[in-house]
Amino acid sequence: MRNIKLTIQYDGTKYKGWQRLGNENNTIQGKIEKVLGKITGENIELIGSGRTDAGVHAYNQIANFKTNSNISNEKLLEDCYKFLPLDIVIKKAEDVDDRFHARYNALEKIYTYKIYNDSTHDVFKRKYSYHVKEELNIEKMRESAFVFIGKHDFKSFTALKSKKKSTVREIYSI
Repeated sequence: MRNIKLTIQYDGTKYKGWQRLGNENNTIQGKIEKVLGKITGENIELIGSGRTDAGVHAYNQIANFKTNSNISNEKLLEDCYKFLPLDIVIKKAEDVDDRFHARYNALEKIYTYKIYNDSTHDVFKRKYSYHVKEELNIEKMRESAFVFIGKHDFKSFTALKSKKKSTVREIYSI
């Protein structure tokens, strides 16, 4: 059995997040699993390195799945490109060790938050940035941002019944 690692890019604007929920197919995971199933002829379970919320985008989301298919990675990419919606792209497919697990082997995640600061919104930036009309004090924001660097417990930002082993995370840079 092969274990294939995917590097995925998507615009999450019209999706209900990464994770497939029951029969809900309007998720990134659901769309990709459906296409991979069509390509391989198997029921595919795609394991993501993390989950994104509704409307959130990803530049390089890592995922993996196991398959008995002998399709080449090049053909897999070609077929995914053909069958996936235009706002989801598999950028890379590679065979990895059987023990590789996208979520458990993730070493770090990089999040990018963009603010568009102008009196009017920009039609072309509206899906990829947060619009703030009021003038921002960039220098004060830079000074304050350093408070977040280091290890912190983010428990207060999780769901009340979160089953995460640890809510401590380290922020390396801002």
